[in-house]
Amino acid sequence: MLFLLLAAVALSVAALLFRDTGLPSPAVRVTRDGVLLEEIDLSQLDQPRTLTLEDERGSNTLQVERGRVRVSAADCPDQVCVNQGWISDGAVPIVCLPHRLMVEIVGGGGELDGGAG
Repeated sequence: MLFLLLAAVALSVAALLFRDTGLPSPAVRVTRDGVLLEEIDLSQLDQPRTLTLEDERGSNTLQVERGRVRVSAADCPDQVCVNQGWISDGAVPIVCLPHRLMVEIVGGGGELDGGAG
């Protein structure tokens, strides 16, 4: 009887660990003034990628690697976006206010919702 109970618990735990959450793979989403500029699936990225985004306000260079992203260079005066470094989850986006640029990681279950914490 104890063996059947342990087997049932083990199967339940295995089902929880290997279930499909239905959430999409994590992706880098880059927006300016709320307009989507680029979306990159981090789980499908085979090689590091560099993006340079320019408009009349200035330039930002992004480095994207499997599972993470950062702003590596910007011509804004405060450099907050550059100094933030790498992000690898949806907890805190990278924001360049002078250039109205937002870089965030969405999907993959790493995002916090408005009711969290």
